[in-house]
Amino acid sequence: PTLEKDGPVTAVVTVTNTGKHDGAEVVQLYIRDLVGSITRPVRELKGFNKIFLRAGESKTVSFTITRDLLRFYDYDLNYVAEPGDFDIMIGGNSQAVKTAKLTLK
Repeated sequence: PTLEKDGPVTAVVTVTNTGKHDGAEVVQLYIRDLVGSITRPVRELKGFNKIFLRAGESKTVSFTITRDLLRFYDYDLNYVAEPGDFDIMIGGNSQAVKTAKLTLK
């Protein structure tokens, strides 16, 4: 998907409790700027949502990604969102994630 100048993109994931017991999960959103004018984090936590799931239950979790969510302070301390490619990662922790590409125009 492409994030245009004036619109958001929604990232959606379905979480299923495959266990025999009810439980909670913290679904986390990480973003990685693949090419930036300065060194950027490999995984930057940008959002999370705690959900409760009964045994065998599935829920859909969504995150709205806007240009503001992709901003950072550049070398001259300007708060910018540079056009380019990003990895959008969603999962229960920073290692076990589903990844999708996003292009900021």
